[in-house]
Amino acid sequence: MSVPTEQKPSRPVVSVMSNALITATAATVTTAVVVAGTALAAPAAAEPPGTALSSTSQFGPAQFGPAQTRPAQTRPAQTGPAPFDDARGEAARLDAVRDRSGAPIHRVYATREGLTGHTTANGRRIRQNDHFVALPSRRVLSEDDQGTHSVRVCAPSTGRCEYAPVWDVGPWNIDDNYWNSAHYRERFADLPRGVPEAAAAHYDGYNSGKDGFGRSVRNPAGIDLADGTFYDGLGLTSNAWVDVTFLWLGDGPTGTIRTGTGEPLNVRSGPGTSYAKVGTAAAGAHVTIECTVWGQWIDGHLGSTPLWNRIGPGHFISDAYTRTGTGRPVAPPC
Repeated sequence: MSVPTEQKPSRPVVSVMSNALITATAATVTTAVVVAGTALAAPAAAEPPGTALSSTSQFGPAQFGPAQTRPAQTRPAQTGPAPFDDARGEAARLDAVRDRSGAPIHRVYATREGLTGHTTANGRRIRQNDHFVALPSRRVLSEDDQGTHSVRVCAPSTGRCEYAPVWDVGPWNIDDNYWNSAHYRERFADLPRGVPEAAAAHYDGYNSGKDGFGRSVRNPAGIDLADGTFYDGLGLTSNAWVDVTFLWLGDGPTGTIRTGTGEPLNVRSGPGTSYAKVGTAAAGAHVTIECTVWGQWIDGHLGSTPLWNRIGPGHFISDAYTRTGTGRPVAPPC
């Protein structure tokens, strides 16, 4: 599948050196990111324990040009969570919007990864129309078919969202956990939270306009999207600004998407299949359950139930495809 011709993305309305990237581009944040049409509050700092898997891989978006890939990197063997302190309750309030769970949301530039048949940083052979994302830090890499670290990606240009696991590392950098505060950031800690190093390099000449490997940054990408996420999940036809919710930084009951086929699950605007499809949830994605509601009876991979879970603003999935450890509600009624 050919890569769309890439135009230089318009610079966000605010400087990329600002924390206000969520206001980027001429498009406004859609209701897929705004709860009940109200402004989202600033969260307390909440930092995750990250993981690092042992793997050697070439990784990078197809948009980087012919024969241009990220250098292969040898990763340390997994020995458990990285030695981060739990920062919940930290006094500092960070300038970022959040969803109901407290997970931060940042607007970043997304590129299509492509690379069908190549191997991801967690050892997965990329399939046609695969559903996952890549983020530029090894600390949030999930194991294949698992989604300990997952994101909600919403495209303002299409109004669609996907919940997807982090199965690859990139774009551009491999140690730029820009979603964390400076105290927890591996590199580039002088940049504001939510600003990928590639964006600062591309727009403001940060690091002489180069990434962590010394390459000239040709686009401001902060996330790569696998083809299924890019085309089917978000309905994109070219690289675009997206709103990314870093779900593992939130609080609340969670569930894992299990469809039995590996195919993504439809996300509905209400508790039934007659409601409009508003996005997808990739198999293996780890989602936060905001509240529950009784709706249409569904026979699914995990059983038969009328229980539905709301996993985002106006986003509902059947509990018959959500592994929570119980067949009962795990969150309050909606």
